[in-house]
Amino acid sequence: MVRQARNARERARGELTAAIKDEARRQLAAEGASRLSLRAVAREVGMVSSALYRYFPSRDELLTALIIDAYDAVGAAAERALAEAEQAGETFGARWLAVCRTVRAWALDHPHEYALLYGTPVPGYAAPQTTTGPASRMPSALLRIVRDAHAAGELREPASGGPAPTEELLAQAEQLAVLLEIAVPAAATVEVLIAWAQLSGLVSFELFGQFHGVVDARDTLFDHAAAGLATRVGLASSPGVR
Repeated sequence: MVRQARNARERARGELTAAIKDEARRQLAAEGASRLSLRAVAREVGMVSSALYRYFPSRDELLTALIIDAYDAVGAAAERALAEAEQAGETFGARWLAVCRTVRAWALDHPHEYALLYGTPVPGYAAPQTTTGPASRMPSALLRIVRDAHAAGELREPASGGPAPTEELLAQAEQLAVLLEIAVPAAATVEVLIAWAQLSGLVSFELFGQFHGVVDARDTLFDHAAAGLATRVGLASSPGVR
C-alpha cells in the first residue's frame, strides 16, 4: 500500500510537472521567453503560485527545464536519424545530410523551442552547467559521423580553402574531443564546429523570416549548403545533392 501510494504521488507529480511545462511552452509561443511568468503559468494550470514554486522555485529553473527538454528532443531526433542512416548502410555524406535535414525539420516543427535554444538570449538568464550535456547531443551526432569516416579511412583533409587552424584552435578542438569522448582529428573538429554554427545560422534565417522574398527553394538551398559543409569537413557529398 505504501509503495502504491508513493507511485501514485509520483505519477501525479509527473503529470503536473508536464502540464506546467506544456503551459510554459504555450506562453513561449504567445509571449516569448523574456515574458514567461510563473504566476501566469500557475493560474492557467489551476494552481496557486506558492504550490507551483514547489515544482519550479524560480522562472530560471523553469526555463532551464524547458531548455534541457528542447536540447534533448532535437538531440534525440538527430541520433535517430543517424541510427537509421547507419542501419540503411548510407554513405558518411548521406548520414551527415540525414542528420542536418532532421535538425532543420525539428526546428520548423518547434520554432519557439528552437528560438529558446538559438534565438535572442533571455535577459537576466544564464544557462547552468546542467544544460551542457543535452546541448552537446546534436553536434555530437555530426562528430560521430566524422569519427566513423576517419576510422573507415574515408575522411579526407578538410577542404575549407582558408588558412589552417591556429594551434590555439587545435588545442581547444582536442579538449572538446576528450570532453565528448569522440576521437576526431583536431582540424576536422574545428571544421565541424564551424559547420554546426553555419547550419544553425541557415535554420535561423529560415525560421525567423530572413529568406522571405529572397529564397523560395529553401529545401534545395539547405541541402546544397549541408552537402557543401560535409565536403568542407572532409566527407564525400551525398549522391544526388548538388
